[in-house]
Amino acid sequence: MRATLHRWRRNSIVSTVLSVVLILGLVFTVQALAVKPYAIPSESMLPTLKVGQRVIVERVGHRLGATPSVGDVIVFHPAAGADDEACASDEQGAGTPTPCAIPATDHAKETFIKRVVGVPGDRIRLRRGLVIRNGKATSEPFIRRCAVGAECTFDHTITVPPGTVYVLGDNRGDSKDSRYWGPVRVDWIIGHAVGSYWPPKQVGGL
Repeated sequence: MRATLHRWRRNSIVSTVLSVVLILGLVFTVQALAVKPYAIPSESMLPTLKVGQRVIVERVGHRLGATPSVGDVIVFHPAAGADDEACASDEQGAGTPTPCAIPATDHAKETFIKRVVGVPGDRIRLRRGLVIRNGKATSEPFIRRCAVGAECTFDHTITVPPGTVYVLGDNRGDSKDSRYWGPVRVDWIIGHAVGSYWPPKQVGGL
């Protein structure tokens, strides 16, 4: 009887340990494949997201082939040379300021977070930081507009190429984004930021 009880306890402990291992495995798998925390590294998304604020990035939809929509806040790998604001177009910076329209062929290892302002086929230009999309001014009450300057107004219209999205920071006067290094290839996107979880007073959806 005592030996039977001992075996039962041992089996119960083994079963509990295996259950805990399985649950932890599932948690880490979900974290790796479905969602990912991301800390805001710069002021480029002010006033929407502040430096140090943390958001949850949903990755399942993108892995299943979902295409970002205008207004989505996404985390992605930027074009190689993004820190140097290098556009793949030889005409960038010559004459009238022109937003970069050519997607790069390689991406950087680092990650950026920006807002989608154009999808394939959209015609984009900027006026004092406000996006003019397909000939109409967009409603962007969430942005920090900028004053008159080369980074704020692009009268030349560009068309977003297939398989890419055009992204800008909400802080239009202080953001390294598609204006300077071009559209983001969809397969460089990591996921869609769906909400903020830290600090507590900024918890909520995006």
